[in-house]
Amino acid sequence: MKQMKRRKFISTAGLGAFGASITLNNVLANKPILSSIKKLTAEDVNKYLRSLIDVAEPSVDKIIIGDPETPVNKIGTAWMPYWKTCKQAVSEGVNVLIVHEPTFYAHRDLEAAEWINIENPGTGQQKYLELRDEKARWIRENGLVIIRCHDVWDKIPDIGIPYAFGQALGFSNDEIIRRDTFYNVYKTKPVSAIEMARSIASRLNIAGQPGVAFYGDEDYTVRSVGVGTGCICNPMEFMQLEPDLFIAIDDTVRTWIQTTYAEDTGKPLVVVNHGTSEEFGIKLLGDHLAEAFQNYEVKHYMQGCTYKWVTG
Repeated sequence: MKQMKRRKFISTAGLGAFGASITLNNVLANKPILSSIKKLTAEDVNKYLRSLIDVAEPSVDKIIIGDPETPVNKIGTAWMPYWKTCKQAVSEGVNVLIVHEPTFYAHRDLEAAEWINIENPGTGQQKYLELRDEKARWIRENGLVIIRCHDVWDKIPDIGIPYAFGQALGFSNDEIIRRDTFYNVYKTKPVSAIEMARSIASRLNIAGQPGVAFYGDEDYTVRSVGVGTGCICNPMEFMQLEPDLFIAIDDTVRTWIQTTYAEDTGKPLVVVNHGTSEEFGIKLLGDHLAEAFQNYEVKHYMQGCTYKWVTG
């Protein structure tokens, strides 16, 4: 059989250009190209992802729902498995969807203690349980397999979540001056904090982020910027890395804690939407899978900023 040419479907030219600037060979160097498998299954994809790097167990990275023996037709990637994204994937022939965040409204999805241990759910909890079960039935009935790649892609070097976000903001891996497992500090040219915030905001337009929240002293001189990973970007937890400007996400900060500290000290803080911060890394996950599984179509579903900016 003639080998199918690899095709990647990118939602926007902006993110496509971003992905082209990243070298994937360093991650693939010690991994076989898996195009030789006659018929790839969902479990093959799951095992491949888990083989990329060791993570703490028990990990949420696994097949969340669906038959592991499902032969792969097309592969999709998305930050969040919204039901509308699942429906779009199925309509386009994608039967293995790899996502970063939960499908069923809890970090550990169907195995979450907050669902299992409910004996007398309140009205709100009951509504979530009903929707969870309805969504699960639909996914099973439509033969979709959802694989979560969260812990691995947060930790993977060079193209994982924090690195991809840093590069989307215009920083290079070579400019990292201090780091922790999920956090990088980049050296920058001296600029005012408000100028850096404007630069960050302008670079996030392609992910649908209409602007960023800024706290602190606008005139503070910034020579380094700290970039974290999703919810692992609480400025309180990375003070020892001493960036001049912290970037955090809206799922992490509290207005009476981190933002008030920024206002009281003047130390600048920029807050970005969670989906925006991780869109670039999931785009690169799709690129990586297209390289690893060259006989299969890979489609990335761009989601970006998770809210619509509404003005009066």
